[in-house]
Amino acid sequence: MTILSIDDLLAAGVRGQRVFVRADLNVPLAGGRVGDDTRIRSALGTLRRLLAAGARVVLASHLGRPKGKNDAALSLRPVGQRLSELLGRDIGFCETCHGPAAEAAVNLLKDGQLLLLENVRFEAGESQNDPTLAQAFANLADAYVNDAFGTAHRAHASTAGVARLIPRRAAGDLLRSELEKLAEVRDPERPLLCLLGGAKVSDKLAVLEALAPHTDVLCIGGAMAYTFLHVLGQPVGTSRVEADRYVDAERVLAAAERAGRRLLLPTDHVVAEVFEADAPHQIVEIIPDGWMALDIGPATAAAYAAEIQTARTLFWNGPMGVFEMPAFAAGTRAVAEAVAASKANTIVGGGDSLAAVNQLGVADRVSHLSTGGGASLEFVQGLPLPGVVALEGSE
Repeated sequence: MTILSIDDLLAAGVRGQRVFVRADLNVPLAGGRVGDDTRIRSALGTLRRLLAAGARVVLASHLGRPKGKNDAALSLRPVGQRLSELLGRDIGFCETCHGPAAEAAVNLLKDGQLLLLENVRFEAGESQNDPTLAQAFANLADAYVNDAFGTAHRAHASTAGVARLIPRRAAGDLLRSELEKLAEVRDPERPLLCLLGGAKVSDKLAVLEALAPHTDVLCIGGAMAYTFLHVLGQPVGTSRVEADRYVDAERVLAAAERAGRRLLLPTDHVVAEVFEADAPHQIVEIIPDGWMALDIGPATAAAYAAEIQTARTLFWNGPMGVFEMPAFAAGTRAVAEAVAASKANTIVGGGDSLAAVNQLGVADRVSHLSTGGGASLEFVQGLPLPGVVALEGSE
């Protein structure tokens, strides 16, 4: 099935047409202002191209998890203010995302103007992919563009639902770029190295099972590494483990072994007796009773860095330790620096991994920074993304 691009829409002409753009403007707010505008900036390319071509852009997004209720703290109004500054032009803001008020506001748009709708998740029907809400969105548009890769794995009214109701539909520049770059993990130039971190095996189980037989080297960090070490019979002290995932961890290990793939786990650890930022800590190879691992140790970090330098394709999702606490951030920093120095095609996703490369100032040395956490993990597994599937078969 064909998925059109912005180029296709522009070639056919969008001047004077209402183009409903679903973006991912789910940014942190602090004191009523945008705290980090990375996701807003990532949407600018598609928006600028449509505006320059004379489209009447109707922009929709979610923010946070208001659970279907109006929440002034999660209004998109501050996002609109920052977007206006970045675009260098005034934009409209609608207090609702559908219905007569939204239709009236859209009808006032002139060619090359933009209207930002209020948080779509203020509507309970959004996450339920309610067909009535999807039709209400469709009533605002002549064409549809999905540029929200971070929500492409959700079958929501503003992603999967509305897209199927608008014959002219396309992938935005950001969404298309994400799909193209992440496809290189599914069909990589080898060796392929994958770095997975985070707190729980359960959060990454599906991608672990998919990547274990596919990747040449799989390096595991974060708290989830200690469930694996436990099933291998190594002492883990009071480190976080998931007893209900022991069988799953054994299955991942066995899948890697059967496929002849290498799965690497920490060989030394930064440990403390309590989970506190200023807790006394030490580096050990064997975790003592009563102590918990909060970061990979320097030998492990060096070993992972050496593996990174041999890769031709690299995918990283998840921190190596409790990155939020400076005392336990060294492992994640070391991996970030190694990824930046690598000559491989490097793809980094997940909030903490992105934070690491941004804080270290090496983001511009990463081949691709993925804006989608869950979406990127599902895509590299080979799972269909509802928001992408809904774009197929455009006229």
